Amino acid sequence: MRAREPVSRDARSLTLAEGRLDYVLVRRRGRRGVGLKVDESGLTVNAPLSMPVARIEALVRESEAWVLRKIDEWRSRRAPPIAWTDGARLPFLGGGLTLRLALAGRTRVERVASEVRAAVRAPDEGEIRRAIVAWYKREALAYLHERVLALSAAARLPAPRLMLSSALARWGSCNTRREVRLAWRLMKAPPELIDYVICHELAHLRHMDHSGAFWAEVERQCPNYRQLRARLFDTDYLYRSF
Repeated sequence: MRAREPVSRDARSLTLAEGRLDYVLVRRRGRRGVGLKVDESGLTVNAPLSMPVARIEALVRESEAWVLRKIDEWRSRRAPPIAWTDGARLPFLGGGLTLRLALAGRTRVERVASEVRAAVRAPDEGEIRRAIVAWYKREALAYLHERVLALSAAARLPAPRLMLSSALARWGSCNTRREVRLAWRLMKAPPELIDYVICHELAHLRHMDHSGAFWAEVERQCPNYRQLRARLFDTDYLYRSF
């Protein structure tokens, strides 16, 4: 039986007991119940077109333990935690940068050649991590925006609105409002893997599903997507190290 085509596909988030959870809501005409799927991309919720979001999310909360267990299974492979000390290695665009710390009256972070120089007010791991994550987000906004513009132009698509995501279970998402969300943690991955994720989301601007037509569009934009997708899947734990 042919699957019903989705009417909409939207990136959303809800609050569970464990904190915020990002998910994708897919609505289909004629669907009777709510279905939950957790894979390497995170949680996808399939629901009837007419069902209120509040009811859908109530059903997700009823399955909270199962959802979180499945997400944890996908995250089970993890890289060793970062030591937030001078000389630590930070993953960046498939390579590594050396963290250099100094004390100063105000916090600031900048990249100089192969180093990330962070001036912080106190040698506190929490403050250092927050400063470095903020720096990654600034780098991500500039770099990902440039790649989205270039790849959407190559695909002959109007550039979508880009937003950053802090999701741990999903690299990217796209909705019917032509908004693309990309995880800032992608900045740890090699450029070719980042481009694959962007092409994947741009393909959703033409096909809001994972049909054969969708994957054909992904292949049109990114001919070696299968190899890149496998690499991302096999090493994604490295890029989620913090």
